Amino acid sequence: MKELKGIHHVTAMTSSAEKNYAFYTETLGMRLVKKTVNQDDIQTYHLFFADDAGSAGTDMTFFDFPNLPKGRKGTDSISKTSFRVPSDAALDYWVKRFDELGVDHDSISESFGKKVLAFRDFDEQSLQLISDEKNEGVAPGIPWKKGPVPAEFAIYGLGPVYLTVQNKENIGLVLTVILGFREVATSGAEHLYEVGEGGNGAQVIVEERNDILPAMQGYGNVHHVAFRVEDHAELEKWIARANEFQAPNSGYVDRFYFESLYMPVSQQILFEFATDGPGFAQDEPYETMGEKLSLPPFLEEKRAAIEAEVRPLDTKRS
Repeated sequence: MKELKGIHHVTAMTSSAEKNYAFYTETLGMRLVKKTVNQDDIQTYHLFFADDAGSAGTDMTFFDFPNLPKGRKGTDSISKTSFRVPSDAALDYWVKRFDELGVDHDSISESFGKKVLAFRDFDEQSLQLISDEKNEGVAPGIPWKKGPVPAEFAIYGLGPVYLTVQNKENIGLVLTVILGFREVATSGAEHLYEVGEGGNGAQVIVEERNDILPAMQGYGNVHHVAFRVEDHAELEKWIARANEFQAPNSGYVDRFYFESLYMPVSQQILFEFATDGPGFAQDEPYETMGEKLSLPPFLEEKRAAIEAEVRPLDTKRS
């Protein structure tokens, strides 16, 4: 079987689909490539923000579950999501942009030899920008061509995903023995793992913390992280591998835009394995992706009921 190709997407939870859409498109300059609903909870929006083409490895997605409490940061969690930008100079641009737009952020710092800029969205979702200036490995995506951020500074992919745990032993074994990651560096309490071609788009950072409580799920926190597999045939091999290790898993799931396998690796850390295709362009033209409510074929017959249930969300671009 082939190695995992890197990060596919990160799915988090938000308190407001409206604010979420505004922040990730107008502030961060990511493209909304799909407006749909949670296929397991059809009254809940599921928004996909990605690069210009909706490429695998570039999208952060959000659920807006009704009446969800605010999440608590802590251990046993997917604790931070990174976005790739082209250069160190891009981080200087983003400091100024965040200051102008009132976005909460830290100073530029360094993580495993890469410049990073940590920041938070309106839900206090933990995020960071990471510079690709010294990066090698998985290629990035394409900046949104009609976005508000100049291409030379724009977000164009996902970077390292952080896991915060009390003890890295169990999650380290899952990453290395089952998933084929390599532990390549350590810095204090942080341990860097990578897979496939490596680089920013194929890394997980495990942080050991014993001074904080376990996390509590809610808005402002991450729901799951997905890793890239090539196609259906490779996904079937990963299903067989999960079963070989007797790892709890969902079995095959067809999400229409990609095919998936879900595997919980702790009480609150959920991994997904997702195919690179078919992608987001199969039911919408490139020019208008994300502007209308898209539904997979098995939900299309319920469109009238779904549209009556979810509140209107205007995502049409002028």
